[in-house]
Amino acid sequence: MLLLVATILLASSQIFLRNFLGTGISWADPLLRLLVLWLSLMGAMAATRDNNHIRIDLLSRYLPSTFKRLSQKVTDLFAAIVCILLAWHSARFVYLEWQDASVLFSSVPAWLGELIMPFGFAVMALRFALSVFLGRYEKKEEV
Repeated sequence: MLLLVATILLASSQIFLRNFLGTGISWADPLLRLLVLWLSLMGAMAATRDNNHIRIDLLSRYLPSTFKRLSQKVTDLFAAIVCILLAWHSARFVYLEWQDASVLFSSVPAWLGELIMPFGFAVMALRFALSVFLGRYEKKEEV
């Protein structure tokens, strides 16, 4: 919640400063990109934790319960594999950023802000893999 409020306040102040005062904060744009990255991956981790992530489940709605569970396991396995690949390649990207000593703004190293990528995708991969092997609880229908 704090990251979202900080993002909104910083973006609003940038808009105000640019439109009305003809200036801006030099480090605000890279920080805003970083905050959006962190917000999106933290939201994705929370969505996979609560089984609230986006699913393309048109077919599974019409399948019998046995095939529905199998379909969910297959899609969760596919999602786990994709997240593993994303975690691996984002870790390679962060490593390259560390080697290049890239800087986000001021003297903040880029790799430090980008660590959320391999971490977030690894957490999501673990959650999808656990749901394949241990099963996932069904969301209760709200009345």
